[in-house]
Amino acid sequence: MNNVASLPAAGETVAVNPSNRTQMDTVPNTPLEQVPAIFEQARKAQAVWAGKSFSEREKHVRKMRDYIRDNADELARIVSDGNGKTRFDALATEVLPCMLACSWYGKNAARVLKTETREPSSLLWIGKRTEIRHEPLGVVGIISPWNYPLSIPFGEIVMGLMAGNAVLLKVAAATPLVGQAIERIVAAGDLPDGLFHHIVGSGGQVSTAMFENGVDKLFFTGSVPAGKKLMAQAAETLTPVSLELGGKDPMIVLEDADIERAVNGAAWAGYQNAGQSCGGVERVYVHESIYQQFVDRMAEKTRQLRHGAPDDQCGVDLGSMTTAKQREAVARHLEDAIANGAKIVAQSQPVGDQDGEFHPATLLTDVHHDMTFMREETFGPLVPIMPFKTEDEAVALANDCTMALTASIWTRNIRRGRQLAERVKGGVVAINDHLYTHGMSDLPWGGPEESGIGRTHGPEGLMEMTKPKAVNWDWLRAKRNLWWYPQDRESYNAIRNAMHMVAPRSPGDFLRSAGKVVPAMVKKMYLQ
Repeated sequence: MNNVASLPAAGETVAVNPSNRTQMDTVPNTPLEQVPAIFEQARKAQAVWAGKSFSEREKHVRKMRDYIRDNADELARIVSDGNGKTRFDALATEVLPCMLACSWYGKNAARVLKTETREPSSLLWIGKRTEIRHEPLGVVGIISPWNYPLSIPFGEIVMGLMAGNAVLLKVAAATPLVGQAIERIVAAGDLPDGLFHHIVGSGGQVSTAMFENGVDKLFFTGSVPAGKKLMAQAAETLTPVSLELGGKDPMIVLEDADIERAVNGAAWAGYQNAGQSCGGVERVYVHESIYQQFVDRMAEKTRQLRHGAPDDQCGVDLGSMTTAKQREAVARHLEDAIANGAKIVAQSQPVGDQDGEFHPATLLTDVHHDMTFMREETFGPLVPIMPFKTEDEAVALANDCTMALTASIWTRNIRRGRQLAERVKGGVVAINDHLYTHGMSDLPWGGPEESGIGRTHGPEGLMEMTKPKAVNWDWLRAKRNLWWYPQDRESYNAIRNAMHMVAPRSPGDFLRSAGKVVPAMVKKMYLQ
């Protein structure tokens, strides 16, 4: 069945290739007056979908996985053309994680979301039994960013579907053709008509329409200011939100680190996707004893990198940035840093025509925390390196930020790294690696403070797609509960003695109180 609604044009969103600034195509916007009908279709389809077993849902998701596998090169090209990242990046960090998401959520949703039986928490509830059920939310909205336009929304789509929800997707205006590619992936899953919709248009208008039409939860990935606006908007209708926002992620390199691995990791996590990764390295703190050695090796690595227009021959290491606005923001951060004493140590080399949103990979030293780009998210290929003397200083520097999405610690002593991880803020703290756990479907993704609210991915992400319901019953079948009417002194004394039974001063106190409570319970609950 066709699961994507056909929507007539009402305005257009233009798709531009940022590596050459050429227009690729236009995508018709979704008329806002159609949104109520979209919600109605979604709710009808969701009622059918929620009645399917996890194994039945998995069969549909497996079809999507197979489509991704069979069309991997084309999907990588679409992502690369729309976002500006290299084909390699698109394949490894977008297409592959989508396949992994289909496999993991398809296989594990039933285990994670299975009904849980809970035993009574006290002797006073001896006759009570409880089930905790994880029910679908209903219709969930997903508003996704342009930096990972395929893997971020698709992982959430699969989570939402496996949890039994209908899904409404709004992709970033900069990458509308990726949204159409997602339509084709989901269509391959042969879902019930109306279960999934791709809504095209202004992010603000679409989010307002979602709230006005009673979306059951909104999942948003984007900037901190945009997330705060959405949260304020959601408060008007008490709509739950999951917000994955910014990161100013630190990397701590201890004196016993494998320098070659740490340098390679810093280059990858700092420059990959032209630095447009909320979980990428934005600050590097290196122990003073190896600081110069690290800088020299990192400078050599940076100069070896090539930036230019992506192609299918993997001829460049960095593609373009995705928008002119973001490239200009990075340039302002760099200008401010240099004006305040920062030094450019090395940059990547341009390859081919540079008539696009390109910014070279840039390594900087002589930095400090009074610089804007050491405190605010840069979201570009700038890697500043700063020395430290002690672990305490490194932790203080790493934690000196309001965004704590990820962090990493580099040391040959894993035990030391794990202990230090307890002191470093972050939703994810990796040891001897960075910027990869977003691709691990079994791990939660998100962070505290201004990095957002809630988690996606892993069991935690599946739980975010559901609402818990407790179903409780009593197998004792008494005529009344002890605390029901009529209220009298005998019942009062029974409850007072029950307090000693559940929190006795001694074994004797327990026996004495139980000897008074049990007869009163039998009399009040069964005989009267």
